[in-house]
This record gives sequence, structure tokens and C-alpha cells, in this order.
Amino acid sequence: MGSKNKLKRFKENETFNNVFQPTREEVVGDLFPLKGKWNTEFFKNENPLVLELGCGKGEYSVGLAERYPNKNFIGIDIKGARFWRGAKTAVDTGLHNVAFIRTQIELINHIFDENEVDEIWITFPDPQIKYKRTKHRMTNSEFLQLYKKVLKKDGIVNLKTDSEFMHGYTLGLLHGEGHEVLYANHNVYVNEGSPEEVTAFQTFYEKQYLEVNKAITYIRFKIKE
Repeated sequence: MGSKNKLKRFKENETFNNVFQPTREEVVGDLFPLKGKWNTEFFKNENPLVLELGCGKGEYSVGLAERYPNKNFIGIDIKGARFWRGAKTAVDTGLHNVAFIRTQIELINHIFDENEVDEIWITFPDPQIKYKRTKHRMTNSEFLQLYKKVLKKDGIVNLKTDSEFMHGYTLGLLHGEGHEVLYANHNVYVNEGSPEEVTAFQTFYEKQYLEVNKAITYIRFKIKE
């Protein structure tokens, strides 16, 4: 994507009422005004709150929002020029139960209050295969404890990935640490039993993976108390 195009998207993001781009100082200083107030101040309902972490173009957040109008969805990514697509689609189609935040995932506990989030989706994250990159894997122990801070007591985490490594690493860690694996599937489009929201729609990259017969895996789990 050219730099002119990026700048245009950044500018357009500023006009969308469903996009939030706080500074790091605001976030770290706990000055973000919607923390603990997403349902009352922004969505103006008491529907379940669902996050997509590393939402990319926002296709999954928008797809879930269209399919489940009685839930509120928030896509989070540090690259605003990417989720511009999802934000624009939501604005153009009048979809009011989805929003986007440009921030680092490591800072979500400054954006959301304890027990504010019902569910988290992690869709096609970078598996960070090299050992020295373990700390960046979005299902490592540190990240799980971060998610636990914002999730409600029975909150759910969903991992959908094309990486067999990420799938195996996560399953091993979950079992090893005693978390509750609710469902696991090594190939959601071949093996039966996948929840509807896992196979109902595909992201741009997921469609590419499927074209070359790459297996898409899925884990649904709860983080132990």
C-alpha cells in the first residue's frame, strides 16, 4: 500500500465515529474515557462485549457483528490503515455494534476494566515460531494473564489459526497450565462439530489458505482462576 493511500486512510479513520486512536500516553496514564464504560457510553446497551485482537482488516469483527446483532464487537490492531476497511464497511452499512481501536494488544487492560469483556477472538496471529519470539506469541502465559484481567469470570477465548505450530503450542500450554479446553479442532472445514461462527465466513487470507488446502484449526478455552 502506498504512503499516500495510508495517509488518506488515517485521515478517514479520524472521521469515523466507530474508530478510536488514543495516544500511548493517554492509554498508559489510564486517561482513556471509555474504560469500564463501553456498553453504557458507546454501545448504549448491556449486550456481551467481544474483542478481536490483532483484527487486521477487520473482516472477522464485521462478520461477527453482522451475524450477531445482540453482541458488541471491538477490533484492536496497531495498524489503523488495515482496519480502515472494516471500519468503513461498518459505517457504510450502518452497523452500530462494532468499533475499532488503534493500540497495542499489551495495553488492553488500560482500555477495558476488570470483568468488562465476555469473549476474545484471536484470528490468524503471527505464530512467532522462533524460540526467541516466544514472548510475542499471543497465547503465551503472560498474554493469557493479561486477557484474564479484562475477561469476566466465565469469559471465553477463541483461537483460529492456519498454523499447526501455534495450535499445538497453545493446546500444550493450556493443558500444562490447567486451563479449560472447551473445544479443539485440527481442521474445521473437514472435521464436523465446529461452532457456526468459526466456519460461517472467511477473512481475505483465510480464503487464500483454503485455496491451497491449508488446514484451519480452532481452540475454544477458558483461563483458569
